[in-house]
Amino acid sequence: MAARAHLVADVLAPGLRLVFCGTAPSRASAAARAYYARPGNRFWPALHAAGFTSRRFQPSEFARLLDLGIGLTDLCKAHAGNDDELPAGALDREALSAKIARYRPGVVAFTSKNAAKAFLDRDVDYGWQPERVGTTRLYVLPSPSGQATRFWDDRYWRELAVAVQEPGPSKPEGQPDS
Repeated sequence: MAARAHLVADVLAPGLRLVFCGTAPSRASAAARAYYARPGNRFWPALHAAGFTSRRFQPSEFARLLDLGIGLTDLCKAHAGNDDELPAGALDREALSAKIARYRPGVVAFTSKNAAKAFLDRDVDYGWQPERVGTTRLYVLPSPSGQATRFWDDRYWRELAVAVQEPGPSKPEGQPDS
């Protein structure tokens, strides 16, 4: 049986500093063939507000995140909809593990507790997780979905942005800050 096509293409490359992983694309994202395209989704505003990007990207610009060392994927690549609408077996933990092993990002950040729970097969809290996949650290973010408004807390997004900042040029010791 041939693998089904991805509704929204992975944005992955070797050695990314960060990969965001959702559960599955929304119907709006599948229709637009772009990540986090549903109106009301906080993903793109949160990326900018937390400092991952210097400006607010539009969903159609998702592939440009590679230029910033950021990737995107989902646990379910062949179905769209809310988590409770996905067919049994749609979340592919093994495929995500293989992607992490192949591309070795510094961090995989799950964009919901549901995605992290499905991957780790346990209850999770927001923030850093004790498990690693190889050398890749795992982090859980509050869902940016408009349907998860009551759980929204941008401090985890800001914490992650600080943790994965690319190191800037260092100043010689004893030099004052500009």
